[in-house]
Amino acid sequence: MSELRYGWTTGACATAATKAACTALLTGDFPDPVSITLPKGHEPAFALAHEELRADRATAAVVKDAGDDPDVTHGALISVTVSAGEPGSGVTFRAGPGVGTISKPGLPLPVGEPAINPVPRELMTGVVAEVAAEHGGTADVVVEVSVENGAEIARQTWNPRLGIVGGLSILGTTGVVVPYSCSAWIASIRRGVDVARSIGHRHVAGCTGSTSERVVTELHGLAEDALLDMGDFAGAVLKYLRQHPVPRLTIGGGIGKLAKLATGHLDLHSGRSQVDFSALADMARRAGAGDELAELVGGSNTALEALGHCRDRDVPLGDVIAEQSRRTAGEVLRDAAVAVDVVVIDRGGTIVGRAH
Repeated sequence: MSELRYGWTTGACATAATKAACTALLTGDFPDPVSITLPKGHEPAFALAHEELRADRATAAVVKDAGDDPDVTHGALISVTVSAGEPGSGVTFRAGPGVGTISKPGLPLPVGEPAINPVPRELMTGVVAEVAAEHGGTADVVVEVSVENGAEIARQTWNPRLGIVGGLSILGTTGVVVPYSCSAWIASIRRGVDVARSIGHRHVAGCTGSTSERVVTELHGLAEDALLDMGDFAGAVLKYLRQHPVPRLTIGGGIGKLAKLATGHLDLHSGRSQVDFSALADMARRAGAGDELAELVGGSNTALEALGHCRDRDVPLGDVIAEQSRRTAGEVLRDAAVAVDVVVIDRGGTIVGRAH
């Protein structure tokens, strides 16, 4: 099997487009391809997909290549228009069409700012200074970043929930997209906690999927920005809350995922952890199962099948799974002031276990 191909972040693409546009504004020519240096020493070269030069501004565009990562922004056209700024103003960033604006506190940028993250801003500021020094120009410029169809693409991301309105974020800490990396998801979890804390939410929820999220939302009447996009990353939620506590956390999930959390797994992905049916049989015994039922549970193919055996005999396996999951969470949270409750559901969204 061939090695998966790395790609480049929206921040790296915007930096390359900024360098090309800034160069054209000062020299009249667009470098194509345009090379940049990223924080860890990578020096990618980007072909320009569009260029436009006028007397007072220059625009360059790059098509994002996410490599072999299933990134929703793969293939997006990222454009940057550079124009002269007020003397002494430095680099001013603006959100063009398809780039979002910050509308809630708790993110790395103030409310009202374009959703162009700090590291991409540093990279773009750096290439402006580099080009200005090389060609004898000024580093006082306005940099407007746009993403074609960015508002539509953003609906497939967590931006609306995080309070980024109108489009995508320009992201990246290294400039490199690692195929199937968990880092972007975990970063979103952390930003979700930050936003919830800044707004003043005292109760947040981390759920394994959309059905459990709907159940928990209806159960507790939680606002959308109190919902953390936990997915399989229970450990990421718990470890970040240990350092940045919120008074109450509800964990919601299907019985298969939470059966894994109950036995100490913090990554609930099917490729990285499995249900321990021997442990599930022991939990069934604690719920009141006799040897025959425990043997059926231990021999089940899925946690849902095990639940079915126990429900047929009025044995509350889901409650024990919920309680064991709550204990796992407590062990990770340690002494953090976070009260945890757990809601376990079946495939249809019926609550089959709770622990307070």
